Amino acid sequence: MQILLILNDPPYGTERCYNGVRLALTLTKSEPTTTVTVFLMADAVAAAKAGQKTPNGYYNVERMLKGVVAGKGQILLCGTCMDARGLTDADIAAGAKRSTMNELAAATIAADKVLVF
Repeated sequence: MQILLILNDPPYGTERCYNGVRLALTLTKSEPTTTVTVFLMADAVAAAKAGQKTPNGYYNVERMLKGVVAGKGQILLCGTCMDARGLTDADIAAGAKRSTMNELAAATIAADKVLVF
């Protein structure tokens, strides 16, 4: 099964992004045949910013996204959204990749389930 999660909210301040990534992590661990793609749009692109430092005991979305990649998931970022926020390819965490609306459209068509946070 192919699952696409589209995240829109910033990584901190609300918990939508956090909860979407939590679900992605759980899905990558639950079923070996399931493929998970997380597409970060709008303010969610900041979730893949490399070098996030959060207080002890507080979740770190960058670290969580790395867990999705380690679980054979894919992290895609809207390139237009990155540009609007001044993020470059060098700014994003290892395993995440700049993407396009065409790739999002293709992932949506290929997905068995699409979840939007």
